[in-house]
Amino acid sequence: MGRAEERRARQRGGRRAAPRRSSGPPSNTGGSPSATVVGTPSDAVGGRAAARRAAKGRGNGRSGDGKGRIRRLFTWKKMLGTFLGTCLLAIGAFVALYLYVDIPKDNAAAQAARRQSNIYKFSDGSTLARDGKVNREIVALSKVPKEVRNTFVAAENKSFYKDNGIDLKGTARGVLNTLMGKGAQGGSTITQQYVKNYYLSQEQTVSRKLREIVISLKVDREMSKDEILAGYINTSYYGRNAYGIQAAAQAYYGVDADKLKVEQGAYLAALLQAPSQYDWEIASDTGKELVTARWNYVLDNMVEEGWLDKTERQGMKFPVPKPPKPAAGLEGQKGYLVGLANRQLEDQLMKEQGLSRSQAEAAVVDQGWTITLNIDKKKQAQLEKAVKAQLTSKLDAKKRKVDADIQAGAVSVDPKTGKVVALYGGVDYFEHYTSNATRTDYQPASTFKPVILAAALEENAETRSGKPITANTIYDGTSKRQVLDSDGDKVGFAPENEDDENYGDVTVQTAMNKSINSVFAQMGVDVGMKNVMDVAGKLGMDVADEQAVPAQTLGTMGASPLQMAGVYATLDNHGQKVTPSIIKTAEHNSQAVEMPNPVGEQVISRKVADTVTSVLTGVVDDGTARRSVANNPERDGQKVAGKTGTSDDNKSAWFTGYTPDLVTSVGLFGEDDKTHAQTKMYGAGGEERVNGGDFPAEIWAAYMFGVTKPDAKFDLDTDQGAAVQPTWTPTPTQEPTTQEPTEEPTTQKPTETPTTQEPTETPTTQEPTEEPTTEPPTQEPTTEPTDDITLDPVRPGNDQ
Repeated sequence: MGRAEERRARQRGGRRAAPRRSSGPPSNTGGSPSATVVGTPSDAVGGRAAARRAAKGRGNGRSGDGKGRIRRLFTWKKMLGTFLGTCLLAIGAFVALYLYVDIPKDNAAAQAARRQSNIYKFSDGSTLARDGKVNREIVALSKVPKEVRNTFVAAENKSFYKDNGIDLKGTARGVLNTLMGKGAQGGSTITQQYVKNYYLSQEQTVSRKLREIVISLKVDREMSKDEILAGYINTSYYGRNAYGIQAAAQAYYGVDADKLKVEQGAYLAALLQAPSQYDWEIASDTGKELVTARWNYVLDNMVEEGWLDKTERQGMKFPVPKPPKPAAGLEGQKGYLVGLANRQLEDQLMKEQGLSRSQAEAAVVDQGWTITLNIDKKKQAQLEKAVKAQLTSKLDAKKRKVDADIQAGAVSVDPKTGKVVALYGGVDYFEHYTSNATRTDYQPASTFKPVILAAALEENAETRSGKPITANTIYDGTSKRQVLDSDGDKVGFAPENEDDENYGDVTVQTAMNKSINSVFAQMGVDVGMKNVMDVAGKLGMDVADEQAVPAQTLGTMGASPLQMAGVYATLDNHGQKVTPSIIKTAEHNSQAVEMPNPVGEQVISRKVADTVTSVLTGVVDDGTARRSVANNPERDGQKVAGKTGTSDDNKSAWFTGYTPDLVTSVGLFGEDDKTHAQTKMYGAGGEERVNGGDFPAEIWAAYMFGVTKPDAKFDLDTDQGAAVQPTWTPTPTQEPTTQEPTEEPTTQKPTETPTTQEPTETPTTQEPTEEPTTEPPTQEPTTEPTDDITLDPVRPGNDQ
C-alpha cells in the first residue's frame, strides 16, 4: 500500500513533499529478492521524473512569482506611503528654504542705485548714446486717490486684499512652465510682482521663482496690504522712462498722482502689461485695440467688485494720453536708434528666457547693457544729410500749412548680412516721438506690387485663359476694369489707375513700370489672394491679421520702412529671407546675448527673386523712378531695381529700391501736426501731389549714390524682365496714346547687349504703351481676354 500511494503521488506531479517510507530500517536479508530488484529501480526512475516535474513547476513559479512581486511592490499602501513621503520631503525642503531665505535688506535708494545707464555704440565702437537716468519719485499711498489704487488691484489681482501673498495655482503653473521652457504665463499676485520688482530680477528660473514665493509669504506677514500696494505702484515701470505712479502720471497726463482720474488710472494700470506696446503715442492699431480692451477689463472688474458705480462707468471715455517728452541725451536720431535696439533685444529675451513684454522691458531699460549697433556712422550721416537736402530744407510751414504735416522715415539694410546700417526716424526724437522708420500704420501702396509678381511666379500661376504669368504676359490696363474670377464672374472690385489713365493691352513689365492698378488687381485674383498674402508673409510683411481680398493688391495693409526694406532685401538676396537687425552685440554683466542670424532660409526660389529684380530695373530705367533715380546726376553707373508707391488720397508716398550691395526704403507720411491723424500731402513742398517718384526717390538717390559701389553687378538667374536683352525688336501694332503718365515715360528699348544681364543705363526713345518692353526668344506675348465693363470709380489706392 505504501508503494501504491507513492505511485499515485508521482502521477499527481510530485505534489507530495516526499515519498512515504516504512518506519523501520531497511532489511538486507528479509523478503523476496525479486521484490528488491524490481522495487528499487522503479523508485529511482519515478523519483527522477518527479524531480524534473518539480523543477519545471518551480520554473513556472518563478515567472509567476515575478509578476506577483511587481504587484506586491506597487500596492496601494506602498504607493500612498511613497506619495506621503515625497510630500513630507517637499514640505521639509520648503520649510528649510523658508527658514533660509530672508527678506533682502533693501530700500528704494539701493534699488535705484542698482540701475545703470545703458551704453549704445556705433558699429565701429564709438559711443552713440548713454541712456539710463532714472525718472522716479516715491509718493505715499494716501496721495493716490482710492479709486485709482483700486484700478491696479482690478487689473492684476482682484483677491489681493484676501490672499496670503501668493497664488498657489498660478505659481505652480509658472514653475511648471519654467521647467518646461515655456516661459512666463502670468499668475503672480501684486505681492509677488512687488517682490520681483523691488528685491529680485526679471529672470525666469526655478530658483528665482522659489525665492519670490518665500519672500512674498514673508512680506505679506510683515507688511500691510496698503504698504505692499504702495510699493508695487511706486516701483513698477510704465514706459517713457517712468518708474512709479508719480512719474507715470506726469509722463502720460502731465498731472501729479493725486490729480489722476479713475479712467486715467485704469490706463496706467493697463499699461503695466506691456508699456511700450500699449503706449498710445507709438502703439500700432493692434496695440491700441489691446490696451483699450485691457482698459475696459479693468473698469468692468471694478464694477464687479463694487468699487465703481455702473452708471459712472458707462459714461467714461478712453483717456488718450499726451505726447511724451523724450529723455535727455536722445536728441536727433539717437532716440529712434536706441528705441529699435531696445525693442529687438527685448524680443530676443522674450524668446530666449520666456519673459513677458513688460518683464523684458524691465530687464533692458536702465540695466547697464552695452549694446553695439550695426549702424555705420558714415552711412547714417549721409542718410540724414540726404533727407535734409531733398526734403526738410524744401518744406516751409509758414508758406504752406501742409508742410508741417510731412513726416519722413527710412531704413537702409545690407542684403547679404541683414544689418541695419542707417535709419531715419523723423526730424528729431524730441520733436516727434514716433519713429517713422518702424511705424506700421500707413499703406505701402504700389511697393506691394512686386510681392504679387513674386507670388505669381512662385506659384506658377496662370491667367484666366490658362497662360503662364511672366514678365511678358499681356493684361488689360484699362482703368476701372472689373476684376473677374476664374469663372469669369465679377468679384466686385474695379480699381482706378493713377489719374484714371487707360493703357489698353500691356505686358506685365510695362504694368510694373507704369504701376498700373487694374493689371495687378486682376493678377492677384488670378494667383489667388491667399497665395499672395502667404508669399507676403514669407518675405517679411506682417499680414497675419489681414484679409486675403483683392483690395490688398493695392497695398492697403500697414507696413513700415523697416519691413519693406526686409522684403526687398530678400529679393536682393536671391530669395533668402532677410530680417533686418540693428544689434551687432549686446552684453550685460560680461555675458553676451546671442542675437538671431538676420539671414534665414530660402523663402522663394532664386529664379523667382531674380526675375522680380530684373523686372524692377525697368521701373528705374524706364518707369516711375526714371527722372529721380535713373537720370540722377549723382548716379555713377550703379545698377538699380526698385518700386515707387503712392497711397489713396496721397497720405503716403514711397520708394523702396536696391543696388546689388544695399537696400533702402524711404517713406513719406501725412500726419496732422496737432492731432497726429493721417492727412493728405497734396501741395507739400510746392508740389501738386507727392508721388513716390518725387521726394522719396530723390532722398533715396541722394543717399544711395553716395554710399554704394558703382561697379557692383546683379547676378541674376532669369531670362525675363527689363534686365534681360530681348532678341528682337517689338513692332508697334497701334498708334501710341497721346496721354502720358504723370511721372514717367513708357517702355524702354535697350541700346546695347549687356554682358551680365543688366539693364542699360540710358534709355532710348519711348515705345507705345501697349507694347511689351522685353520678349524672350521662345514665348510670344499671350493675350488676356478683356471685359468692356465700366463701373463707378473705386479709389482704394493710387499707383505711382
